Amino acid sequence: MKLLIATGNKGKVKEYERLLDSFTGELINLAGYMDLDAPEETGITFQENSLLKARYYATATGNFAFADDSGLEVEALGGAPGVLSARYAGFESTDQSNRLKLLNELRELPDSSRSARFACSLSFSDPTGNLLFEATEFCKGRIINEERGTGGFGYDSIFVPEGETKTFAELPPERKAELSHRAKAARKFNLFLCEKSPLFT
Repeated sequence: MKLLIATGNKGKVKEYERLLDSFTGELINLAGYMDLDAPEETGITFQENSLLKARYYATATGNFAFADDSGLEVEALGGAPGVLSARYAGFESTDQSNRLKLLNELRELPDSSRSARFACSLSFSDPTGNLLFEATEFCKGRIINEERGTGGFGYDSIFVPEGETKTFAELPPERKAELSHRAKAARKFNLFLCEKSPLFT
């Protein structure tokens, strides 16, 4: 079975390759479909966007495909950046510009008011667009006031998960894989694949 990791984010691809290392089929990514335009993410929730992307890439490529929509929700900002996490500083934003905007917005807040959580919704579709699996998971933590660490991507260098003193960007990948929102969703997906994989051959 070929399984398409339906994201253009190289950091996500690497994470899923690690998280799904027990998958016995062939993991492929969008590098083989460079002429395929990304869908417009019109959903207002992570779940809506993950399903939209999974169905789009599955039907467009003829593969079983899974996609996630994930982001950061900051309590003091009413849940922002939320579904706009990847483009918080604008459509031409980078990970760094997104982080800097967020840090600037929170600069006056004490540690006690910096609660946040990462959210990840994962959807899995067959080549005809039927939803076969869906999961949404979270990782609670807080936003610090400066960047720390060189690992990870996105907001990892300013997010300290609950119970830890280091940011996701400072933690070893194997520790992040125990705690993260994406890892929790991937573990559920991995179990589903192990139980149901004969149906997809």
